[in-house]
Amino acid sequence: MTLTLGHFLTLGAMLFALSVIGIFLNRKNLIVLLMAIELMLLAVNTNFIAFSHYLGDLNGQIFVFFILTVAAAESAIGLAILVVLFRNKSNINVDELDSLKG
Repeated sequence: MTLTLGHFLTLGAMLFALSVIGIFLNRKNLIVLLMAIELMLLAVNTNFIAFSHYLGDLNGQIFVFFILTVAAAESAIGLAILVVLFRNKSNINVDELDSLKG
């Protein structure tokens, strides 16, 4: 059995749907929301890699490196903000974080 483009696109669609479900079902925990966003980016990267491989073009794979770099920076900044919020408010409930002051 060989893996076709449809297999990889199906995997990417399932990962993307799982991340959308994770975002809409769990709006209370900020860590789960960040993990769902990262899973969404992973699904998009899977599609880029699949199309890049089957079309014989390296541009999709190069674009994935840029997406991974931005995702790593987003995770680091998001977790740093999360630690500061937890120190100040003693919880990470998204519903209680709506009154942030600068």
